[in-house]
Amino acid sequence: MDKHITVPFDRSVSESLKAGDYIYLSGTVYVARDAAHKRMTEALEKGEDLPFDIKDQTIYYMGPSPAREGRVIGSAGPTTASRMDKYAPRLMDLGQTGMIGKGKRTEAVKDAMIRNGVTYFAAVGGAGALLSKCITASEVIAYDDLGTEAVRKLTVHDFPVIVVMDCHGNSLY
Repeated sequence: MDKHITVPFDRSVSESLKAGDYIYLSGTVYVARDAAHKRMTEALEKGEDLPFDIKDQTIYYMGPSPAREGRVIGSAGPTTASRMDKYAPRLMDLGQTGMIGKGKRTEAVKDAMIRNGVTYFAAVGGAGALLSKCITASEVIAYDDLGTEAVRKLTVHDFPVIVVMDCHGNSLY
């Protein structure tokens, strides 16, 4: 079933989604890969704030290539999500409601998804140039020294994803 969803979204929206749903996301998504997740975890351990309010947010596991002339971002394909698995449960416990990546997740992540009402979406690997056309704005908001792994705030319009793991424990994997 095709659905259009505005991001950020709350737990009630996440609970309405089922594994296999085709989704088009529009709104704000944050980008963070493993180096940024490590820094965010270190900040939390020091009692510091995260670079953005994680409540009801969706994090896209992606590191863009440089933008070509006239574009806001370069190729924007998903990164393998399992690289974030040691950090993801803590962020979900703080209120994150969505993740976008590719590949299987650990049992600890699945348990945290069920506990917190979180949805895991897959973006199509190898289609980064196509996906970048759905990104209308990109801004580095933290950890600029990490280059492509810096935390970014994206504005997306009809960004195509598939629910591969829903918050009810169902998985296409």
